[in-house]
Amino acid sequence: MSAKHPIIGVTGSSGAGTSTATRVMEGIFDQLGLRPAVIEGDAFHAYDRAQVRQSLERARIRGENFSLFGPAANLLDRLESSLREYAGNGTGWTRHYLHTDAEAAEAGQQPGTFTPWERLPADTDVLFYEGLHGGYVGEDCNVAGCMDLLIGVTPVINLEWIQKISRDTAERGYRPEEVTGTILRRLPDYVNYITPQFSRTDINFQRVPLVDTSNPFVVREIPQPEETLFVVHFNENSRIQSDFEFLKRELPGTFRSHEQTLVVPGPLQAQAMELILRPAIEQLARRRAEALRSAA
Repeated sequence: MSAKHPIIGVTGSSGAGTSTATRVMEGIFDQLGLRPAVIEGDAFHAYDRAQVRQSLERARIRGENFSLFGPAANLLDRLESSLREYAGNGTGWTRHYLHTDAEAAEAGQQPGTFTPWERLPADTDVLFYEGLHGGYVGEDCNVAGCMDLLIGVTPVINLEWIQKISRDTAERGYRPEEVTGTILRRLPDYVNYITPQFSRTDINFQRVPLVDTSNPFVVREIPQPEETLFVVHFNENSRIQSDFEFLKRELPGTFRSHEQTLVVPGPLQAQAMELILRPAIEQLARRRAEALRSAA
């Protein structure tokens, strides 16, 4: 999109583990001295919590499907516009969705509401997006086309559901049966709008459990890192170039399962992400510095 104002996205659904990728990215930005502007995907939901409940009830009465995974529940055209504005001149708009009581109290608002729209901070080096729709492409909207680097994060589906149930009950106060209902309601939109995005990413990181997760609706313990493997797949035409032999030397126990796929022991997940992603981000930073010098 833009040499001067690069955009990096991490896309994955609720409970996918994108927070791990976010922490790795924050560490890389800090190491490289890059100041990021941040956009959370939740900021571009179209409805607050009360409005979502009303929309769900209308959809139930009409026999329609509705979920935050689908484009109708999100301001994806506005997201694309903000990303393109950043690519053009390093500015844009965002806000914050207040998930928890603590977040709401700090903002002086009710949980489940949005803070006011505000300008992204000036003089940033890169924009970082994390959310549900970083790889979305529709008839009138192309979020994926705004990304200079797009990273997919998704565990196998049963593990994803275990992680979502665990998070939403522990951190957001939902009952397990409520989270299960949400998973079932979102499933058509998950199939139609979430999974296609992982074919548009540069790289996908997928966590695979080595313990029994056959029934995610009764399992309450998230597998520990040593109970998982980490599958890393470089998509065709990936903008990330990595030395597979170097990665196997640096990450003990790693092996190549496919021409474009590595399997990494679970405890080395964050290290693998950093080794793979840091060179790509360094390249974007060099390209930005060169573009700024040329413009001076």
